[in-house]
Amino acid sequence: MGNSLVMPLASHGRFDYSPIGDRPQFEWPGGARLAVYIAVNCEHFPYDDGRPGLGYTPAMDQPNTYNWGWREYGNRVGGFRIAETLQQSGIRPTLLVNTEVYEHAPQLIDAFRALDAEVVAHGRTNAIQPNDQNEDDERRSIDEVTSAIERHEGAPPRGWMSPGANPSRVTEDLLAERGYDYTLDWPIDDQPVWLNTRGGPLLSVPYPHEVNDLPVFVHHHQTAATFERNIIDSFDELKENSAHQP
Repeated sequence: MGNSLVMPLASHGRFDYSPIGDRPQFEWPGGARLAVYIAVNCEHFPYDDGRPGLGYTPAMDQPNTYNWGWREYGNRVGGFRIAETLQQSGIRPTLLVNTEVYEHAPQLIDAFRALDAEVVAHGRTNAIQPNDQNEDDERRSIDEVTSAIERHEGAPPRGWMSPGANPSRVTEDLLAERGYDYTLDWPIDDQPVWLNTRGGPLLSVPYPHEVNDLPVFVHHHQTAATFERNIIDSFDELKENSAHQP
């Protein structure tokens, strides 16, 4: 049997492997051990076009009123309840915005703007994802989303999360070229990681999908009480780890 050449697995080329125990000490400003942000996704989907994808009945024929309505409840009721809770708790949220929400539910954005939320670009609608676009169309989409947020908020967004958290092969390049500072698309670490792009470095900020509501309830069929416990346990575990690891 002849020798065979084993080729390395394909790589994204965005960052090198780095085990957590082999890094220099990581420090937040003021000596803080753990940084926390509360991400609230504000999304809107067109009706009767083959989406909105993930939900309780993903294979349902269109029009999928059930899943569209499930999201619409958040724009009409649930989002305001979350804003009220955050206000009572004194928490400044991070708002991930489909820019279609500015037209569909502007009062919802107003509720979070009153909390001085940091607005993160989340595409125009989750029904259009980067992997469905060519590079020119994706660049145009990023430009349109960035301009819309700047027009409504008075400043361009610093951060990005792709619709569906599903970037294309060039999303990070386009973001860096457009002046973005960070992305939430790469669930790779407990610490921020610099990504290599053709437009310069772009920071990957951890976004823990394990404590995101959709997978908790839709995929894992958990309860609200379990979700609460997951969030608290996640915080406690990260804080404990930060005491003895970089």
